[in-house]
Amino acid sequence: MARRMEKLLEMIRKARNLAAFTGAGVSALSGLPCFGGDREELFSAAGFERDPRQFYRNAGPLLYHDRKPSLVHRVLAGWERRGFLAALITQNIDRLHQKAGSRRVIEIHGSPAVHYCPRCPGIRTGFEEAASAFYAGRLPLCPDCGRPLKPAVTLYGEPLPLEARRAAEDAASSADLMLVLGTGLAVSPASEIPRAALRRGGRVVIINKTATSLDGAASFRFGDLETAFGFLERRL
Repeated sequence: MARRMEKLLEMIRKARNLAAFTGAGVSALSGLPCFGGDREELFSAAGFERDPRQFYRNAGPLLYHDRKPSLVHRVLAGWERRGFLAALITQNIDRLHQKAGSRRVIEIHGSPAVHYCPRCPGIRTGFEEAASAFYAGRLPLCPDCGRPLKPAVTLYGEPLPLEARRAAEDAASSADLMLVLGTGLAVSPASEIPRAALRRGGRVVIINKTATSLDGAASFRFGDLETAFGFLERRL
């Protein structure tokens, strides 16, 4: 593994446009839960419409938490500051990349920074107000109609935010090296983003505990995020 890690280090140093694509495994290092195959059932648009309270019980630990950024979050933020990282694309909705100090994060599945009323146009509230309601055991409610507000995150059955999807596809197409971190690439269409790098001649390196659909096309594959990023943190 040491020789392969040295080669990865060299690839990162030589990359002109390095991009990272992160998933739930990165945030699992911070102690956030991974829901695996239950995600579609727990986080669907139809489920929110049917029972918002149940949605908030399931999604609350991911949206409103006091977890600290993991080693991976911190290293990626440091690479951005130093000019190594050109683009950071995440499937996560926990805002841990921003907590770590990353300033240019493409949130491909939306963001809980804003909550809105699905029924009343123009009704918006910020993250802190919604989080305060959640911690008090209440749902964030629309001041006009009284219905629960929805965080501006993409649920199953909803399209990706158009602006974020375009930004992610552009960043992937420009990348000569993309690191795929902590994701099994099982959630479509976000899982197609790394393929844009391959189509344009970029290389992909996967660091994930389980197999992914792109393992056969990857230049390297590693299984342990903490080991890999511990090495990279010391050497870069």
